[in-house]
Amino acid sequence: MRISAVVLGIALVAAFASPSSATVRITHDAGGMIGTYVERFESLRHSGQKVIIDGPCLSACTLVLAVVPRDHLCVTSRARLGFHAAWRPAESGRPIESQGGTELLMAMYPREVREWIVQHGGLTRHVMYLAGSELASMYPTCHPRDQSIVASGDAGPTHALARPLASNFASSGRMGRRTLRP
Repeated sequence: MRISAVVLGIALVAAFASPSSATVRITHDAGGMIGTYVERFESLRHSGQKVIIDGPCLSACTLVLAVVPRDHLCVTSRARLGFHAAWRPAESGRPIESQGGTELLMAMYPREVREWIVQHGGLTRHVMYLAGSELASMYPTCHPRDQSIVASGDAGPTHALARPLASNFASSGRMGRRTLRP
């Protein structure tokens, strides 16, 4: 009888800890290389994991909107998405805008995000932010239980999104809030 209880306990833990039942929480992601983010979010999409945007999601991080299905995504009141033109390093190492990268970003974003970007002047060197009621009008808000996980410290099967390393062109957090200078 005791062995059955142990086996049942292990089975329950395995069922609730499976990747498809886990949640990924984005709390502060400054962005990085577009290709790396697309790969990471493709992997999340295929895993079936839910994604909670619960803080700044800047630059290439915003590709989560393009790759993860809307029904696997929610935003909290702390979510803040920052968009800007893609860039690549010049031979000197200084960032220069990448027209091809920027066109790729715009093609990938959902229609309502593209429309919002165009209404706000398009992707440029300057970061523009989508947050608050504007963001909540486009994406599902998280269940209050999901919003309180951070405050209570009970993350359960929630995982922070690790920052990727490198790729070929960027929409990078290294820019911060600065303007790109060719």
